[in-house]
Amino acid sequence: MTRRVFLLFWNLLYPGVVVLAAPFWMLKMFRRDGWGSGLLERIGCYRRDAEFERTGGVYIHAVSVGEVLLALKLIAKWKLESDDHFVLVPTTATGMAVAREKASAEVRVVYAPLDFGFLIRRAMTRFEPRVVVMVESELWPNLIHQIHRMGIPLGLMNARLSPRSGRRLMKFRRLVSPFLELLDRVGVPEKEDLKRWQDIGVRTEATVLTGNVKFDPAGAALPKKRDEFSEMLNQFPANRVAMAISTFAGEEKYLDGAFREAGLQSVIVPRHAERRAEVSAALGDRVVLRSQFRAPQGDETFVIDSTGELCDWTAHAGVVVIGKSFFEKGGQNPSEAILAGVPVICGPYMANFEPLVSELKAAGGILMVSTREELVAALTEIPEGQVEAARTVLEKHKGAMVRTIALFSDSLRVTT
Repeated sequence: MTRRVFLLFWNLLYPGVVVLAAPFWMLKMFRRDGWGSGLLERIGCYRRDAEFERTGGVYIHAVSVGEVLLALKLIAKWKLESDDHFVLVPTTATGMAVAREKASAEVRVVYAPLDFGFLIRRAMTRFEPRVVVMVESELWPNLIHQIHRMGIPLGLMNARLSPRSGRRLMKFRRLVSPFLELLDRVGVPEKEDLKRWQDIGVRTEATVLTGNVKFDPAGAALPKKRDEFSEMLNQFPANRVAMAISTFAGEEKYLDGAFREAGLQSVIVPRHAERRAEVSAALGDRVVLRSQFRAPQGDETFVIDSTGELCDWTAHAGVVVIGKSFFEKGGQNPSEAILAGVPVICGPYMANFEPLVSELKAAGGILMVSTREELVAALTEIPEGQVEAARTVLEKHKGAMVRTIALFSDSLRVTT
């Protein structure tokens, strides 16, 4: 199928999808405090007149919190290397909240436009970026097509593609390859990613092995202890903290029970803060919420229902357990805990972070468990040298941030 035919179908289908999804999307925005955050920017209505916008900068398209935090790290390092200015473009309300809280004053933060051609053109005409960088693998047909038509260099950074995602996209290669071949730069974390992207349509000369920016010890903002967090944790009875990070439904009760059995202070950090009521109900309302902190009356579980604080919370843990890894969900990023110098335990389902997890297992840098009994035993017997072994594995990604910046600092197109 040609690009033109697919765009015709997409532009007929997408408006209907937007209309049908709007009630659910608005409900999600309400739950995530999105109202009043400038949502009209998604349909091209900006609070600032176009004549006052800076043009010629770097336009970074991020989706939600994880991508925004990664983009902010990139921007901070990039500003040390050049005098470029930046437009940071989140999609979700939570991503927007983190961007506005943490971005420096000179970074322009606006919502990403919906994937309508005229909205993409309006945003590009307003900001006139010299290059557009998409964080990880968020790909939209009109976004790619319109930016290419306008002659603006476009690429992906930290473009990891898991074997599972690669196989899925291969089934739709005829649909995706006409768009992927328009990408000028694709910075990939692992050698295996190079072939996967090329197999589904990215040109060989456009793909570059940069390493994983998330795992770059030099590029990452190291987790650090905060006095505010210490004061809260010190009010709980147990001295050693077991922290479950980025958990999904079903994991909170399972992990909380294991933490208690091991005699550790249970701290749960749900992947989505708005699930606080659901998590509290799953734990029998035997919780203290970070958002409504009160002194614990006994052995309550501490639930961190905040956004954008996970990095520094990990620095306070005695051991971190990775969520989304116990019920075939694919895992979450273990690197922040490793960089904090904290031993890491995960469940058996970490496919989203291969080959890193296999390398960590082989080096003795992570404990993977399959049963609750194994988890309880691992919580009480962390092997000596595990943290050092994990950090050694991450060293191979050192310099990924600098290589990524270099990849997009030259805004000339890759010639076809």
